[in-house]
Order: sequence, then C-alpha cells, then structure tokens
Amino acid sequence: MPLDALIAEDEDLLRQSLVEQLGRLWPELRLVAECEDGASALEQLAEKQPDIAFLDIRMPGVTGIEVARSLPQISPRTQVVFVTAYDQYAIDAFEQGAMDYLLKPVSDERLLATRERILARLPSARQDDAVLEHLLQRLGAAPQAAGRPPLAWITASNGRDTQLIMLEDVIYFRADNKYTTVVTAEGESLLRTPLKELLDVLDGQQFRQIHRSTIVNMKSVAAVSRDDAGRGVLRLKHRSETLLVSQPFMTLFRGM
Repeated sequence: MPLDALIAEDEDLLRQSLVEQLGRLWPELRLVAECEDGASALEQLAEKQPDIAFLDIRMPGVTGIEVARSLPQISPRTQVVFVTAYDQYAIDAFEQGAMDYLLKPVSDERLLATRERILARLPSARQDDAVLEHLLQRLGAAPQAAGRPPLAWITASNGRDTQLIMLEDVIYFRADNKYTTVVTAEGESLLRTPLKELLDVLDGQQFRQIHRSTIVNMKSVAAVSRDDAGRGVLRLKHRSETLLVSQPFMTLFRGM
C-alpha cells in the first residue's frame, strides 16, 4: 500500500531538493503536499492526514516543533521526520528519543536509512506521543543561533500619511492582497509587506499566526473560546471585533 507524505520547508531550494531525492530514492511514496511554512503545514496535515511529515524545525511563524506538537490532535497517525541544520545538542536529543531526522543538506544515504526505519515500523502506529513531547521539550530548550533581534517598529501608510507604529501597539496583522493591514487600538494602516515576510522578523513568542491571513499579538488577546459551530474565536482587549482561529491552529492555544 503506497504511503502519503508531506514536506514543510521554508527554503525553496532545499524543499525542491528533498522532493527530487524522494522521487529518486522512494518513488512509490506519494507526495500529497509541499508547504513553505508551518501554517500551511498545519492546514494540509489536517486535510490530507499523510503517513509521514518531513518537517523543517526552524520555519517563520509556526515552527516545525509546534507543528509536530499538534499532530496528536490534527493527524494522529502521521510519523515525523525532522529536517534540521541544528547542532550536536539537537542531534543527541533526536537519537535519545529514537526519532527520525535528516541533517541539511540531506544525503542520499541518510534518506535511504530513514526510509528503511519508517518501513520497518509499519504497520505500527506513529511515534509514541510521550516520547515525541519529551523530544520537543528538549528541542525547544536547545540553544538558539544568534540572529537579528525581532522587529521593534514599522512604518505603515494611512491615507497620505506615513506612520511609525511600535510593535507593542499592534493588535493584529491581516493579509490584504499583496499588502498587510496593521490594526491598532486607534485604527488601521497599510503595510507594504506581505504577511509571510512579516513572520521572519516578528517575535515569535509575542506574535502568533492563527489563520492563513491573520497574525495576532498575544498580549492583546483577552480570551480564547469556541462559537456555536465549534470554531475557535479570539476576543481582544482593545477592539470590539473577534478573530477566527483556523481549526489546526487551535492546538497552539492549549493551556490558555
């Protein structure tokens, strides 16, 4: 019986390289989704329910760790293969957790070994949830490589005026065609940066993607609930409107 797989990798060249390798080395594997970020991966996992998910750990917005943590709720039979450029700290965590991982750049030899391990586990269930959670906690505590600090302010247009807006004053961002609407307590402005690019520069602990078209400032969230149709809803502190949360993203709010 053919297996289905999903790939989530934000770097186009690396994603296409893995697609090509899988086509050569595992031709019977059916690739049902190619995702360039964690948000798309969550939605596609919930819809496609693949047997295997190849997840890049470091993706803007929703990380591979957060995607994997959501699997028991949205796609419980999916096995995880992490794709990583992490240092030895993370590799030790993978091996102690007996989890599958691929180091970038992915070698044919390593991919073939991963294929054999996955096939050997079938038809058993995917990795034990407790083992997976323990690994994800260790990875989340891994030292992070130094990088540029998160964005502190932005400039956005409001009619003919250009405003300087501090990130702490932003309540949420909403995709608006090729641009992004910035919503504060005082009103709305237009930012000439697509939502996806914002995910690369925002503080991922403070700003969370809750929908393909929405990023919210978690400090502006008053409550999380479900409506009569079972959809996730965020109530805001300084705005009267509510924000819908896509079903796959509701797993990110566990514990609130």
